[in-house]
Amino acid sequence: MTNPESTDVPGNPLTDSDTRRRFWDSTAIKMDTWNGWGGAYHRRLLRVYRHLIAPGQRVLEVGCGRGDLLAGLEPVHGVGVDFSGEMVERARDRHPELTFIEADAHALELEGDFDAIILSDLVNDVIDVQAVLEHVAAVSKPSTRIILNLHSQAWRPILSLARWMGLAKPLLPQNWLTREDVGHLLFLSGLEVIRSWQEVLYPLPLPLLAGFANRFLARIWPFRHASLSNFILARPAPVRRELPAEPIVSVIVAARNEAGNVASILERVPEMGGGTELVFVEGGSTDDTYAVIEQQIAENPEKPWKLFKQPGKGKGDAVRVGFEEASGEILMILDADLTVPPEDLPRFYEALRSGKADFVNGVRLVYPMEKRAMRFFNLLGNKFFSMAFSWLLEQPIKDTLCGTKVLWKSDYERIAANRSYFGDFDPFGDFDLIFGAVKQNFRIVDLPIRYRERTYGDTNIQRWRHGVLLLRMVLFAARRIKFV
Repeated sequence: MTNPESTDVPGNPLTDSDTRRRFWDSTAIKMDTWNGWGGAYHRRLLRVYRHLIAPGQRVLEVGCGRGDLLAGLEPVHGVGVDFSGEMVERARDRHPELTFIEADAHALELEGDFDAIILSDLVNDVIDVQAVLEHVAAVSKPSTRIILNLHSQAWRPILSLARWMGLAKPLLPQNWLTREDVGHLLFLSGLEVIRSWQEVLYPLPLPLLAGFANRFLARIWPFRHASLSNFILARPAPVRRELPAEPIVSVIVAARNEAGNVASILERVPEMGGGTELVFVEGGSTDDTYAVIEQQIAENPEKPWKLFKQPGKGKGDAVRVGFEEASGEILMILDADLTVPPEDLPRFYEALRSGKADFVNGVRLVYPMEKRAMRFFNLLGNKFFSMAFSWLLEQPIKDTLCGTKVLWKSDYERIAANRSYFGDFDPFGDFDLIFGAVKQNFRIVDLPIRYRERTYGDTNIQRWRHGVLLLRMVLFAARRIKFV
């Protein structure tokens, strides 16, 4: 790890830790009787962080100041670290339910693990950013999410003027990093960026104007480029999960009027990991799909296959039933029409098992597809919705409606436990999973597949009616994920 102490020059506020500590001690004392213009800014930051971090998590904040942001997140276990003794003393008085530690972020040593680690308005102020991030990486587990926010360089003259006028708290000379700079330093420190975006276009306390500017205009070009704060969501660099044995894989097949495909599914789904089970959920068929599956299972009693009757309607309901009944550690969805080849499933398995993804999303729109695999207007609709949802979710998702999606069952349970945020809104099942994965800050990876023609039966997709439903999904995502 890098060592900031090797460059310390006594009395130099750019490099001397003691000088910087005395500065922040004096700032803490001044804040006891002084209020600047930052109240609205910090309230907006808290709203953003509460959207990213659900209550009841284990949260560490490095550079916690007086602890107000950490307390506002309602953690089940909250730890704040600051190298100013005066700041830590005030944090303990204000929030006795939390743990506050006086320590230098450049030499951070903590025990335990955290679901989220926050560095709010910190990296522009520290002596050695890489050293701080390396120590953050050392106290992270694979599922930890690191969230940073830092001031945009575009606001440098405005903030300098505000401090000169006494409207903002004083600062030492700043680093003024860009999002790209921080991304490189995260990479060098063993961390990777999941996504980045801008927040806080209007930091003053004018309710109607501030709310409209910060929730809506800050999300739209060109206004977003004028925002005050850059946010970065990161995670530890991917590592293969350590498990006592290779995981069991459950392949969930929602089958409606697919009797002619059952034998091919049973024959073509490959063995993966520590073993593969097929979980069929049949619902509303007008052919003999259920009877055919039942017969195939009876003829192959040695295979770990399961069959359930769907209690509700829609593919989303069927997938939920299959996920609940699955016994595997890894969950896969395979469309019963076999337009996605089952032989591609091991690639999804390895993408998840390697740690490179928390959620693997199949993509039909990269490789050339067979001539009649997708009708022209369906193709146009899929391309439009891929662009719309990529913008709404602030990360590239090229194909929202490809049926093949793969995730760990433990991660699905996290999505299901927090489903109340969205409600029962999705008849397809795809958006319930994608929106949930975004809300849980999962690393979503698109995996291209070759899309094949249907060889039996007719599609269950109703182009225009389902297109209207997709437009409703766009509005839903805008309200619950984008404009918050």
